[in-house]
Amino acid sequence: MADIRPFFGIRYAPTFAPDFSNLIAPPYDVLDESGKAALLQKHDKNIVAIDLPHLPPKTAGPDIVYDQAATTFQQWLAEGTLRQDHRRCLYPYVQSYSYRGKTFHRHGLIASVRLTPFGQDIIPHERTYKGPIEDRLQLMRKTGAQLSPVFGLFSDPQNDVTTLLFKNASRPQFSGELDQVRNDLWSTSDTEIENQIVDLFKGKKIYIADGHHRYTTALQYQLEQQQLCGGNLPPNHPANFCMFVLVSMQDPGLIIQATHRILGGLSAFDFDEFRRIVSPHFDVKEIPLGSNKSNDLAGKVAHSPQHTFGLYDGRSGQFHTLTLKNPDLLQSYEPDRSQAWRQLDVAILQRYLLDEVLQPHFAGGQELAKAYTADAHNVVSLTDGQHYQIALLLQPTPLSALEELGRHGEVMPQKSTYFYPKLATGMVINPLKS
Repeated sequence: MADIRPFFGIRYAPTFAPDFSNLIAPPYDVLDESGKAALLQKHDKNIVAIDLPHLPPKTAGPDIVYDQAATTFQQWLAEGTLRQDHRRCLYPYVQSYSYRGKTFHRHGLIASVRLTPFGQDIIPHERTYKGPIEDRLQLMRKTGAQLSPVFGLFSDPQNDVTTLLFKNASRPQFSGELDQVRNDLWSTSDTEIENQIVDLFKGKKIYIADGHHRYTTALQYQLEQQQLCGGNLPPNHPANFCMFVLVSMQDPGLIIQATHRILGGLSAFDFDEFRRIVSPHFDVKEIPLGSNKSNDLAGKVAHSPQHTFGLYDGRSGQFHTLTLKNPDLLQSYEPDRSQAWRQLDVAILQRYLLDEVLQPHFAGGQELAKAYTADAHNVVSLTDGQHYQIALLLQPTPLSALEELGRHGEVMPQKSTYFYPKLATGMVINPLKS
C-alpha cells in the first residue's frame, strides 16, 4: 500500500510574506502565452518562469529552453529567492473558495509518495500521451526537481488524516490567492504526528485525480536514474518518490465537475433525425429556457435523474434532455469492458452518442471538432452554431467510479473528470537529487 514520506521541500523565502499571490501559478497545462505573460507581469519571479519554459504546453521544446529554466532555478536558490527546508516536512495545504454561493475549504497534504507501477499503490483513471511526458521529463532532467504536484485522492471515512494533520495548525506560513481561490500552506514540525500519518497511509491506495503525465514522467525519470547508477538506486533516494497533494475522498471541500462537450463539424445536424435515431434508448424532452439561457442551462442537467444528458442546439437555441432507458446500453458495443465502465456517462457519450450516432450520421464519418468546458454557463456562448453546432452536457462522474474502475484495471475516456479548484504550482518544490 501507499508509502508516503516527509521531504526537504523548497519554498519561496519568508521575505516575500505575507502575500505570495504574485508568485504562484495554475498548473502549466492550462496556460497559454498570454496567461504566462500576465503572471510574469505581476512578478518576474513567478514560478511559471521555471515551470513553463516552452509553449504551447504539453509539447516538447528545444533543449535551450529547459537549460534556461534550470539556470533560473539555480539562480533563485543561490540568491535566496527559494530556500530548502532544513528538516523533512509534511505540508498541510488548504484551498478556500466559493462555489454556487457557498464557501468551501479543501484540506490536503503535500507529501512525497514512493513510486510504484500504475495499478499497484497508485491507481490511474486516464491514459497518458507522449508529448506532455517528454516536456515534463526534459524539465525534470535539467532542474533535478519536481516543480508541480500530482493530485491524489485517498479514502478516509473517519477523517483521521485531516484531523491529525491540522490538530495544531495556527496561522499559515504561506498564503496566496489565485483565480479567486485562497491557498494556505503550513509545514509540520512534530515527528510523532508525521509518523502517525505515514502509518495511516500504509493501508491505503492513492487514486490520481489530476497529473497522470507528471506521475508517468516521475516513473521515467526514476528509470533513467537507476540506469545511471548501474541498475539500482538506494531505497530512499529522492528519485524513488513523487510529490503529491493528497486529499480525502470524503473531504467536504472536494468538488468534482463534469466536462461538457462543445461539438463542431456537424453542419448536417438535424435534431428531428437525431431524436429518431436515439429514441429507442433515450427519453428525449424539450426543456424551455428563459431569457438568461446560460444561467437556465447550468441547472437543468445537474438536477435531472441519473444518466441524463443535455443537448443544446446552437442554431435553434433549443435545449433537450436525453435520459437513458437502459443503463447498460453499451453492453453490445463494449462486451469486454466492465459494467462499471459501460455505465459511465462519459463512456456512453463517447462510445454511443459520438461514435455511433453523431459522427457517422451527421459528420460523414469525419472526426468531430471538440472543445471542452467545466462551466455550463459557458455553453451558450461557445456553441455559436457556426464553428460549434451543438453541445452535450453531462452530470459529474461519481468519485466511487475511480475506485470501481481501479479494481478492474480500467481507465476512463478522456476528459471524464474535472476537480475544482486546480492545485496551485509554487507552494512547494520537490528536489530529486540526493
